[in-house]
Amino acid sequence: MTALVKCELCPRYCILDNGQKGECRIRVNIEGKLYTLTYGHPCSIHIDPVEKKPLYHFLPGTPILSLATVGCNLHCKNCQNWEISQTEPYQLETEFIEPEKISALAIQYQCPSIAYTYTEPLAYYEYTYECCKISAEKGLKNVLVTAGYINEEPYKRLLPLVHSANIDLKGFSEEFYRTVCDGTLKPVLKTLELTKNAGVELEVTNLVIPTMNDKDEDFQKLCEWVVSNLGKDTPLHFSQFYPRYKMTHLPPTPLETLLKARQIALNVGLQFVYIGNIIHRESSNTYCPSCKSLLVERYGFNVLQNNISQGKCPKCNTEIYGIWQ
Repeated sequence: MTALVKCELCPRYCILDNGQKGECRIRVNIEGKLYTLTYGHPCSIHIDPVEKKPLYHFLPGTPILSLATVGCNLHCKNCQNWEISQTEPYQLETEFIEPEKISALAIQYQCPSIAYTYTEPLAYYEYTYECCKISAEKGLKNVLVTAGYINEEPYKRLLPLVHSANIDLKGFSEEFYRTVCDGTLKPVLKTLELTKNAGVELEVTNLVIPTMNDKDEDFQKLCEWVVSNLGKDTPLHFSQFYPRYKMTHLPPTPLETLLKARQIALNVGLQFVYIGNIIHRESSNTYCPSCKSLLVERYGFNVLQNNISQGKCPKCNTEIYGIWQ
């Protein structure tokens, strides 16, 4: 009789019989040993502007090599990349690309950093870890774009190799995470705290879904938690929802709602609040929290000017949170 295997990577703690895959679809029990089916098999590799992640306080205006394998340990009803995050590994043809080749590609195309993104880099953990390790050794920077649904021990092993992260804080209630994401909120909050405390450049994204997490009290609670637990210098992005996957019945987020969320965040004390997935120039720019000077001007994913000098405001010498060079 083949032994059951317990996966301890994420809060689901999947207990798997022989041949059974976890909720992420990519971790499987094969004769009593846990294997990952997507190691070395990215389904997507692109070069993006770093602003697309979105990261506004990390190497502005630079290209970033972005990759993903299939699979995710959450099942968000609004997922914009559901074709690859919610599919089986065998349903997509991929070729093997070893971690060393990922670093080589970044260097070849003059990308100073690599993003593990699109699906869930913490689900394809081993590939993310090895790529990060080799990339860091070669002087490249590593970026996680993640939902943050991981257990503390494996995450702490990965964090020393990570330079920047954008973590989705999808809502601010357990009910939202259960009904929309098929997950729980508490582990995500812990991941956010661990990331900031580790000195990783952290930015937070909240996708605003009409009727689901767009009430004033939703924004107020989320922003107060960010200020209290991550600090007022933590960049926060409110992103516009578009109908996708199992939520095509809902409308796109109105600009007015996003502007309201931003104002609530600023009133709570957050210094850097942005609007994403929609062009609104003032809400895309970075301003000095002290003298209000324009530091970084953006239009869409394009940086029009970057006035930050050695990480500081050139006018009042205030240090600006981020990795700027």
